[in-house]
Parts: sequence; structure tokens; C-alpha cells
Amino acid sequence: MEAIQTFQPLSTPGHVLCCLCGTDIPPNPSNMCVNCIRSQVDITEGISKQLTILWCKTCGRYLQPPKHWLRAELESKELLTFCIKRIRGLSKVKLVDAGFIWTEPHSMRVKVKLTIQAEVFNGAILQQSFVVEYTVENNMCPDCNRQNANPNSWISCAQVRQHVFHKRTFLYLEQLILKHEAAAQAVKITDIHEGVDFFFQSRAHSLKLVDFLQNVAPVRFRTDKQLVSQDSHCNTYNFKYTFSVEIAPICKDDLICLPSKLSNSLGGLGPLVLCSKVTNQISLIDPITLRTTAMNADVYWRIPFIAFASTRNLTEYIVLDVDLVPGHQQGKWALAEAQLARKSDLGRNETVFFCKTHLGFILHPGDTVLGYDLTALQVVAEDYDRHINKGNIVPDVIIVRKSFEEKRRKRRAKGLPERMWKLRSLGIDVAEVAEASGRGRQTGGTDANQVERDRQRFLEELEEDADMRQRINLYKDTDAMTRNQAAASRPAGIDEDEDDDDDQDDDDQIEVPLNELLDDLEALGLEEEEEGQGKEADAMDEDA
Repeated sequence: MEAIQTFQPLSTPGHVLCCLCGTDIPPNPSNMCVNCIRSQVDITEGISKQLTILWCKTCGRYLQPPKHWLRAELESKELLTFCIKRIRGLSKVKLVDAGFIWTEPHSMRVKVKLTIQAEVFNGAILQQSFVVEYTVENNMCPDCNRQNANPNSWISCAQVRQHVFHKRTFLYLEQLILKHEAAAQAVKITDIHEGVDFFFQSRAHSLKLVDFLQNVAPVRFRTDKQLVSQDSHCNTYNFKYTFSVEIAPICKDDLICLPSKLSNSLGGLGPLVLCSKVTNQISLIDPITLRTTAMNADVYWRIPFIAFASTRNLTEYIVLDVDLVPGHQQGKWALAEAQLARKSDLGRNETVFFCKTHLGFILHPGDTVLGYDLTALQVVAEDYDRHINKGNIVPDVIIVRKSFEEKRRKRRAKGLPERMWKLRSLGIDVAEVAEASGRGRQTGGTDANQVERDRQRFLEELEEDADMRQRINLYKDTDAMTRNQAAASRPAGIDEDEDDDDDQDDDDQIEVPLNELLDDLEALGLEEEEEGQGKEADAMDEDA
């Protein structure tokens, strides 16, 4: 029996005539053909079709406003993203496709073909393609401009000076300047005796550096200008500006005898005090009474004073006994009575010194400390002589800090790298005057050795002072870490193991924790890539 088949009529879609040209078309909300819709509506209206982009010929980077320079190759996805973001009015439509149209590399033109969609006439969706042409103009970026500029053609100069025998202060300022990019616009930086000169192409850049120095150090400055040329017809004048910045000649661990007028204004502090920290304020502590004070630059320059003993006058002592004085504690300081002996006198005589110290929390019998021996120190200071002539008694020894040199010596004997971190440096040149006189960072002889000693002491201060490390950037030294792992994998002897157990607490105080170190993106070649990704993410957030 045959199956009954149901008749199914063929359905044909209906057509309508275009309301403008009468063409037979499928029905749509606008009842117009595609050609008539395009003739009536232009969805690309309001979208930029000719733009200008700035390109640095030296480094091959493009300017992404306001001041970021992006590295991108021709017909790369980075350049395509950069070009699309420069188009105004594109947020009002839907971007379907984008691609480059080939142009001659020397034509200084970049063409991008875009396909967009937009809603027109009662919900009808229209898709249209168009070409955006970019004109590439040469414009040297600031980095290349500084490299190619004549370093002698400066407009403003900031001369920073500190009249002391070392340059540890400038080593610290160098790290602060690098972290905050306070001298990023400098065309030249010169190291001279007792200071550093910064040269800029604008007076505003020097003012920015001077303002930064006022926030991180006790300074005073004055400005001068010199007329270079003038045009009396146009009433224009060209000047060269000079900013003379002087840093207070007081450094950490200096021994100071305060003037009587200043000591009385501070409530009878001292007058023998130690400098415990120098920022934009000078922090002083009386090691006998634990009284502290902090004076700003205005107070110091109103009644200036200098240190009559500095770190080169320190003497090594061995702690024989320490007793804390109950009820005398202030923050990280604790008053204690210590019994000391000169390290150079051991085995020669039995001279013992008794003194009070503010380091009661960290001193133990057997430790090595550094202090000022006032019994043998040749003091040339008027305030100190007045204090002695009034019949006042001064202590024989003033302890300054604990010494970790023995611990560092043991690490060197084991073959371990002293530090698993490093610092960046500014591109500082040595002045011709310094080279001629045998002074400067890179000169030979005794001064070169002194510079290296200052640098090593600065690195030791960073290891011992956690507060100082928080204000600068320290970077991981991958080479030192590799050597340290190789040295740690070697089997250690019994004596070395015992020494490790005994010195574990002290090693913790002279080692920088790894969580305080930053990855050196510049050495890995990732600095510009990370910066570009950050800028791109910010731009995407703004578009969203």
C-alpha cells in the first residue's frame, strides 16, 4: 500500500520595490536598497580619515600622546592598535575588521582599511569600508634629543655642593634622583670636587630638581643669571641661569658640639650629640640622656654648625660587658652602661673604658663597635673648647654603631658574594677640572681608592639601615645569586657549620631580604615592553 504524500507548496520569499529607485529587493525596515541607503546615509561621517603621527627616526618609536613613545614595526599589530586608537569618532560605530594597505616604506604614509557597522533607518544594519591615511612626520623623541644635543649648549645649571671629605651623600642622592626621575631631562651630569653639576635645556627643569632636593636634604640655594644675547628691536633677551645649592655639611654618625645658643633653645640638649639620620631634617640624639631632636633646614642655616669628628676618626672597640639602665628606653634606643677595650690594645695593655651608650638593644659582650676616642682625638672646635673651659666633663668614648666587618670577612672567606643586589647609576661624567687636579670618581691614585671606600661604606649603610632602604630602589643581581647557589651547594665543614649557627642572628642584620629587591627589567630587556603594556591598558580603560 503506497504511503499518502502530503502536498507541500513551495514558499517563495516576497519582494518589494525600493522606494527610491524601484529595484526589486527583499523587504527590510527601510524599504530601500543598499545603494540607496549608502547614498542617503554615510555612517563614516564624523570619523577622522586623515591623521598625522609623529615618528622618531633615530629610535623608530611613535608618539602616543601625551608623552609616551611606543616602539612598533611597520604592519605590526602594535602599530595597528596604535593607529586605530588615534581615530576620533570610532566609538560611535562597531568595528568589524581592520588591516593595512601596502604603501612604499619611503612614502611616509600609512594606510589602514576599516570595516564598520552602524544602525540606520528603523534598525537596519549598514556595513561600510573606508580607508584612513596617516601622514608620518619626523620628530625626535626627548631621549634621542638629549643624546644628540650639544652638552655645552645648556640654558640652566644646578650646582649641588657639600663641603665634606666624602661623597656618600651624593651616592644616596643619586639613588633618590633615579627613583623619582628628578633629573630625567638633564642633558649632562658632571661630577666635580665636593659636588655634582646638572645641566638642563630649560630653567623649569632646574627648578624641579631644586624643589626635589629641598624635600630630601637640608639645603639652601641662590640663583644667578647671565645675559647671553639680546635683540633690542624685538625686546628679547637670552639668559643662562645658575642655581647654587649647598647641602648642610652634616652626615650620619657625625659627632657634633652644638653652639650654646642652639643648645639652650633646644632645652639644654647636648651639647655633645650624634647625628642619627639626615633627610630634609637633621636628626640628633644625645647618647648620654637619649634625648632626641629634629631640626629643619631653616633652623640649621639660622645657626649653622659643623661636626668636629666624622667617620674617619672612628676607633674599633671590643664590648666586654653591657648593662641596660632600667627605665631609659625610647623607640629603638635603649640606654646602657658598657665596658670597652680598644681592639688594638688587646694583648698589649689592660686599659678599659666605661661609657654610656644608646645602643643597649643590639650590643652584647664580644661585639665589635666603632666609636670616638675623645681621649686621643685632636679636636679643633670653638664650641667644644668653650664647653671644656666651663668645667664640663666629657665621656672618654662615645659609641656610634655596631661593626659587622668580621661577619663580612667570614662571608668573603667562604667564597660567598657579599651582596645579591645592586644599584643603578646616573650617566655622570668627570669634569676636566677634576681630572686635571687628580680628583673625581674615575681618577687614579689615592682619590680613586677613597671613592671606592665611600661606595663600599654606603652599601654597608644600606645593609644595616632598613629605613634607608625603603626610600630607594634595590635590584636583584642574578649573577651574584647564581654564584651564591653554587657556593651553597658545596659541602661545608664542621667548623663552618658551627660558625654559621653562631653568626646567624648577625647575618640577618647585614643581609637584605629578597622581598625588598626589585627585578632588573632593564637588564632583562623588559622595561620598555612593560611600560608599553601599561600604557596600552590605560588607554583601553579610557576607551571603555
